[in-house]
Amino acid sequence: MKNEGIPVVKEGFPFVIVCLIGMIGFAAGGVWSAALIFAALSAYVVFFFRNPERLPPVGRASVASPADGKVIFVGEAEESEFLHTRCKKISIFMSLFDVHVNRVPLDGTVRDIKYHRGRFMAAFEDRASEENERNAILLETPNNEKIVFVQVAGLVARRIVCYPTPGTFILKGQRFGLIRFGSRCDVYLPLDAKVTVQEGEKVLGGESVLAKLNEGGQEE
Repeated sequence: MKNEGIPVVKEGFPFVIVCLIGMIGFAAGGVWSAALIFAALSAYVVFFFRNPERLPPVGRASVASPADGKVIFVGEAEESEFLHTRCKKISIFMSLFDVHVNRVPLDGTVRDIKYHRGRFMAAFEDRASEENERNAILLETPNNEKIVFVQVAGLVARRIVCYPTPGTFILKGQRFGLIRFGSRCDVYLPLDAKVTVQEGEKVLGGESVLAKLNEGGQEE
């Protein structure tokens, strides 16, 4: 996986450099108001692309949040990309002030990835899951449970980044990608999963527990 052990993700470097060049250029020309604007933009871009370390929850049945943000939906929904069945769905909305690095919810093997072009409506809209630009990942756990997590672009977001490829074994809490400038993540779990969050709750990617999978009453 990429961006391990660095405070700002590499995908943010071009934006930081452009803002710094603008700041230095305007400062050199004595246009201090514009220089201050670019200085503020530089600070915000560094803040937006920050890349904190996270400690994933213990227990292979504990589902980690794939994103920082606010839980905007908890309930049942049809997963139409891979599983074609009713699932427990949890949606997390990432504002412009949340960390936008995405994290792996569970240990497992990536079985398939599907990217769709689409619209760029506000990510908190219910229709965004089906109509916006998105990237869906099918993960199979060591216990043969299949879950799906989806990166969904938002009103301002115009770039979804995803690192793993089909066949890759990934670990809970690892960075698997990011979405630039406002977006959401959807997670589809088996119906017998026990959800541990509620709508309106704030969660941390790779650290907060969204749900517990049913493993016959035994969790290791």
